[in-house]
Amino acid sequence: MNIVVSDEQDDPLPLDRVLSLAEEALRSEGVPDEAEVAIVFVDEDAIADYNERYMGRSGPTDVLSFPVQEARPGVPPQPPGPGVPLPLGDVFIAPTVVRRNAERHGVDFDDELALMVVHGLLHLLGWDHQVDEEAERMEAEERKLLAAVGRRRP
Repeated sequence: MNIVVSDEQDDPLPLDRVLSLAEEALRSEGVPDEAEVAIVFVDEDAIADYNERYMGRSGPTDVLSFPVQEARPGVPPQPPGPGVPLPLGDVFIAPTVVRRNAERHGVDFDDELALMVVHGLLHLLGWDHQVDEEAERMEAEERKLLAAVGRRRP
């Protein structure tokens, strides 16, 4: 699996743990080794710009996902052929927003950060939370994936 973790902001992060979490989550979802994903940590200005430019919303947010292809929850995407790369997309996370959210809700920052990584990856795999039923299914999947690595869904 080719997972690139890039840190383009000033808040120090446990990038090795982020990489391990991403690998475990994708493997648990049945994603093949040919998968390619980028997880990019950015500052609030950058994520606010992406949020407005691509989502039509103003202000910073905690996580944004940009899938390369359409996917369905619970159906792992497959590469077009043996040994052919399978680009899934990019996940952008703003740690300062994640930290603020964790403090506001009285939860551990590392748990909240892990949730954002898993949440972003699930979006690349077709999961969504636009309606209550989808949100409940996605939250259950997040809890399962986080528990597998010793984290909890805040």
